[in-house]
Amino acid sequence: MRHTDSIPTGSTSIAALLRAARRALPRLAAWVAAAGLSLGSGAAAAQIPLPVTVAATGNHAEATVRLPFLPGWPGPVVAELLLDFEDASGLSPAALGVSAKTVSLYDPNLIARLPDTDLTTLPGSLPMLVTVQPPLSGGLKFKGSGRVEIHTHWLPYAAGTRLRLFKAPLGGAFYDVTDEIAAGSVRARGTYGGFSQFLILADARPTPLVIASKLQRLRARVDLLAPAERPGFDALLDDVETALAVPDYAAALAAADAVRTRAQARAGVYIDDEWRATRTHRNDAGELAAGAATLRFSVAYLRDYGP
Repeated sequence: MRHTDSIPTGSTSIAALLRAARRALPRLAAWVAAAGLSLGSGAAAAQIPLPVTVAATGNHAEATVRLPFLPGWPGPVVAELLLDFEDASGLSPAALGVSAKTVSLYDPNLIARLPDTDLTTLPGSLPMLVTVQPPLSGGLKFKGSGRVEIHTHWLPYAAGTRLRLFKAPLGGAFYDVTDEIAAGSVRARGTYGGFSQFLILADARPTPLVIASKLQRLRARVDLLAPAERPGFDALLDDVETALAVPDYAAALAAADAVRTRAQARAGVYIDDEWRATRTHRNDAGELAAGAATLRFSVAYLRDYGP
């Protein structure tokens, strides 16, 4: 039942009460969530599981995250998670393993996973962690890269916003995977070669520092490739750095695009390009494409908005 549906009841007084509750729901739910998130300094007190419904077909999956309210009557939508794959097999709601929860603004364990404890912060209006952890026996696999979007009306959009989409392995360090921040209210988009946890953060780090960290991450991925594959990618990453030193943003963007093009061209033959739920395969091509996409975003942001 959708939260906009009418609620049948045999009692007029109960029906009136429920109608009043429904009118107050968005404000009440937001207050309850804020109280749970902001008033307690303990991590456990603020980790509230959020109801998630998932639909999947072909190469596309959508998960709707809501606030909890009444049994059988979902609360208001907090966010929608959209996943698009190039070539998926075994995709189903159960095979994705999507869950969501609120997280504390003061959780020291979570804060320690952020790249900068002062300059990367959880927005107070949406401290939400989404986990995509496909079960080992779920049968999901995909080739190449995919596209992820978290869409929410709980955050305001403005041109040049510092909101970013961050990703982390389960329990690991978060890193910026943003390749687009769009209006509506906020649509935080990125490219992935694998899963697991996602946050939207406000990132006040200087953009050159962000670019340097993305280049370093790409170089670390290149180092995992066969020796014969490394020089071509290293040369393109050198081109990005050389162009930014001038700065020549057009050349830097072209070199970042060339990294992605090369990864896609070499995928499946020279570079591993498949992710499996069994965790037995390494999707180097997908991760290189994802790294190049988010590098491009940061270079363009530096060009348009400065450091």
